Amino acid sequence: MESATHSLFAAWESFYVIVGSSAAALTGLQFVVMVLGAEINTTATVHTTRAFGTPTVVHFCAVLLNSAILSAPWSRHGSAALAIVAFALAGVIYTLIVLRHARRQTDYEPVLEDWIFHTVLPLIAYAAFLVGGIYLPQDPGPWLFAIGAASLLLLFVGIHNAWDAVTYIALVRRRRKPEDGEAPATDKAAAPSDARENQGTV
Repeated sequence: MESATHSLFAAWESFYVIVGSSAAALTGLQFVVMVLGAEINTTATVHTTRAFGTPTVVHFCAVLLNSAILSAPWSRHGSAALAIVAFALAGVIYTLIVLRHARRQTDYEPVLEDWIFHTVLPLIAYAAFLVGGIYLPQDPGPWLFAIGAASLLLLFVGIHNAWDAVTYIALVRRRRKPEDGEAPATDKAAAPSDARENQGTV
């Protein structure tokens, strides 16, 4: 039974090489977003940054961590499942903290898309990790697919949020006059959202 489970884990090796390396590379994208935001003198509170900036890096790191867990040479797969459950619980708690920061910050009024991509979808992903980790030792086959889907979901959420921030920064730069030395009222470098709704342009 244990050897069959080893074979199932080995079959996912290429998947996690791709997903894990993508998450590691894309982590740098959020650093670029923050640097670009600093270059145009955007301002934000700690709550805004913690609600809309830092979580993107955390999600990429969660995908990388899950890839490392399922690629490690565990002697017992129950240990791998326990590790997944532990970081999934941390992810659920962290997402609830992000929700609190999003509600407390006053720099930006989130729209529906923000709530979906910054709280709802990450919470679904971490819940899938949690359930998958719990049932992984009993029936690895289908739950490995659930965990893999959760990894992809977090990866795409991070890409969306980082791209949304970059798009907003590009719009701010285009709209800002050369002689305008004031910072914009809203920091979407740290608080990415639907640029089309908030800027009135595509």
